[in-house]
Amino acid sequence: MELIERNKNLMKKFETMINTADDRLADELIANDATFLTPASPEPLCGGKGYLSLVHWMRKGFSNVQWHIKDMVVDNEKVAVNWTLTGTHDGEFMGAKATGKNISVSFMNFYYINENGKFTKDIAAEGMIGIFLQLGLLK
Repeated sequence: MELIERNKNLMKKFETMINTADDRLADELIANDATFLTPASPEPLCGGKGYLSLVHWMRKGFSNVQWHIKDMVVDNEKVAVNWTLTGTHDGEFMGAKATGKNISVSFMNFYYINENGKFTKDIAAEGMIGIFLQLGLLK
């Protein structure tokens, strides 16, 4: 299978993984030595379980959080994804008590894929600012 098609399919499986918090898919898709930087942790998160800890962190504040691929650009070793994140702020999030507000925020991420077809790195643009703005946490 052509690498570009393989990587498109990997990204679609990744979307399923984060929306279902599927441990099996996380192990299948994410390299054990992959590291991810996130505001959810002062230390880098590692591997599939580390990545899913970010999903669980988001679900504490937005129990129905979902990520939807809006657009993606794919090459042989990386994928750029424009995500739409939706959810209801029904739990505490970064110190902010639940507001009950629905959010829809755009995120941009770059994912790097190794020769074995596993994600090794995720570089995220600053989509969190959109969450804070929509929740009224920033003036």
